[in-house]
Amino acid sequence: MGTSAKIKAAKIAAILLLPIALAACAGSDEGKSITYTDDRGVSNQPFPNNYKSEILSFMKTYLNNPVGVRDAVMAEPVQRVVGGRLRYVSCLRYSARDSDGNYREPRERAILYVDGRLDRIIENASDPCAGAVYAPFPALQSMVR
Repeated sequence: MGTSAKIKAAKIAAILLLPIALAACAGSDEGKSITYTDDRGVSNQPFPNNYKSEILSFMKTYLNNPVGVRDAVMAEPVQRVVGGRLRYVSCLRYSARDSDGNYREPRERAILYVDGRLDRIIENASDPCAGAVYAPFPALQSMVR
């Protein structure tokens, strides 16, 4: 068998074996998803003590224009099941300014905490924020760049 025939045979073998290798990678490990904590949603998470300062720091980068936010209200973190895991969730509602200077309709966002730290924002907050009790959040309205 010549060199070009060996290369061709190796390419065919790689093409035939690739789907098998990918299927092995895609196989589940008891249906577990990737997580940075090992609690599997059953243990209590620590309360996010610095939640207000973490939200303010995050919102400075999240909003295109953090100056002049209106009607800012926030619900204190409460434990809720999100994605099958018990997490602290804080809800936030505000009206931010567009790039043209006009204000958008009020937006509701859920802030998710893992191990007492802000993990991510959930833009579709209707389920995690159902029944949230809001209080004014003037610090969000007085943000500067």
